[in-house]
Amino acid sequence: MTKINAFQLRKTIPFEEFDYTLLTNALSSYSGVRQKINELLKAGIITRVKKGLYTFGPEYNQKPVCKEVLANLIYGPSCISLEYALSYHGLIPERVDTITSVTPKRDKEFQTPLGNFTYRYLGADKYPHGIEQVWIDQNHPVLMASQEKAVCDYIVLNKIEDDTNILEFLESDLRIDEQNWKQFNPNVLRKLNKYYRNKNIENILEAL
Repeated sequence: MTKINAFQLRKTIPFEEFDYTLLTNALSSYSGVRQKINELLKAGIITRVKKGLYTFGPEYNQKPVCKEVLANLIYGPSCISLEYALSYHGLIPERVDTITSVTPKRDKEFQTPLGNFTYRYLGADKYPHGIEQVWIDQNHPVLMASQEKAVCDYIVLNKIEDDTNILEFLESDLRIDEQNWKQFNPNVLRKLNKYYRNKNIENILEAL
């Protein structure tokens, strides 16, 4: 039985995150590719995030695994939003461990060896608006909600009542203080609310 050369595999696959197609291409010179994949998993050379999606194991990583890229790949179409995006944009003080995303597909939650990933359903009329491509580093572009979209998604998906003092709610529930919510761009919020049609977003606009 031919032993897999982990070093050579690392040279063939330059990224920490990769799918089944890239992995099978890298193993194409071996017979019994599926058996070889199982050997790699048992040896800890690779880790299965979910069916068809892998990373290199901790001892074989050359760089940190980009969990934000995994969030885009695990369940799609999707974009990172809600608490995680608000934390990424520096609007809430807490570090958020679970990566939260929105999707036009049904709700889903994945518990993986790399952490937890949550996906919330957002109607197709709202989902595509306000998505940005951000670079986590020079090799990892990620679909992320703008800070305005992230707060709109949070308001809509948490079904906040129209008569709520929305700014007090944002401060008490998400701990977005006044200086931070003043960073919201009124023009962007106004454009988004053409699709969201939400009274609480109108209230934020009035306050701004």
